[in-house]
Amino acid sequence: MQTNSQLIHHNQAIIPPSVLKALKLREGDSIVFEIDQAGVHLRKAPPIDKVFSEALQGTLSEWESAADDEAYADL
Repeated sequence: MQTNSQLIHHNQAIIPPSVLKALKLREGDSIVFEIDQAGVHLRKAPPIDKVFSEALQGTLSEWESAADDEAYADL
């Protein structure tokens, strides 16, 4: 099956209803664009565990220096 859409203001695209249904997407869901030699693939991103992510923040302070910002700025 193929369906079409078009880019609108600020490179936003309307996701067709058939795609929303196939991916079980709802407002607020995140999507992932995977790019490989076969093309670009769209899928629903797994939810982020906010509690786990927030718990990690306090342990990552060693990466918050100006030297780190400069060293990794081109990544």
